[in-house]
Amino acid sequence: MVKFIANLESELESRLLFLSLESDKPLKRAEESMLEINSTLKKLKSFVLRTKFPSDSEEIDFFKNRKPLILSKLIYHNEVYRIETRKPSGGEKMIRKYYQTELIKLKEFFEENVDFYGYYRTHSTYLDHKYFVRRKLDVKLSLDSFVFESDARFSTSHDYKVAKIKANDLLEVYLNDELLKLNRQGEEQYRISTPKTKLVWTDNKTSLIELIYALHCKGSFNNGNADIKEISAYFEAVFNMELGDVYRTYLEIKNRTSRTKFLNNLHSLLNNKMDLQDE
Repeated sequence: MVKFIANLESELESRLLFLSLESDKPLKRAEESMLEINSTLKKLKSFVLRTKFPSDSEEIDFFKNRKPLILSKLIYHNEVYRIETRKPSGGEKMIRKYYQTELIKLKEFFEENVDFYGYYRTHSTYLDHKYFVRRKLDVKLSLDSFVFESDARFSTSHDYKVAKIKANDLLEVYLNDELLKLNRQGEEQYRISTPKTKLVWTDNKTSLIELIYALHCKGSFNNGNADIKEISAYFEAVFNMELGDVYRTYLEIKNRTSRTKFLNNLHSLLNNKMDLQDE
């Protein structure tokens, strides 16, 4: 079971990464991503319906961690699609207000579910047997109405809420990035002087984002005071490229089997070079 789910996650991650690099149009990317994720969820559901979990702890892990990880991507892309299709065609001020209103909606969801946020964010487990085991609905837990209409064979009372929390994290980053782009456009921050020799990043964007996060963790810029957005913006300007939603890509990197694939490869190549020179 673990291997099957891990393979599904890995395949989906690869397809979504390909789509994110292939298209810079949010609507097209969101639409195609939703189709891929929905297909994966159908396969996952079919597998779960014909497979028995060996124990409650494994069922809890699936509905608390594995399913929400995939479902959150569907919710996220669906929200991006909704936001972009309804975005006003007015000027910068109107669009800014629109994105800020969407951020307020995320805050309202947090306030409405602050108790569960606290439970989930602190990695609590004492209610997992009620939240993440099927057919154990406790109406005293203030359940959302849709819970009673969902497929009880493939849902628990709170797996969707976990997915929604994860999706909102991604959505908050997306909206803040869109606001940051508006700031950059207004202040023309992309116009920086570059050396006469033009360097083009010819590796994939994911590798560059992996490198950026590593440099940020090391505190390599401004004595460790530069944040991810500032570092990403600088790399975008230097290489004249858009990295897109760097935090979403970071989450994809974090969830893949080999997290630091690019950095491991750099380490191996440099060591091999030094070894050859020592001979």
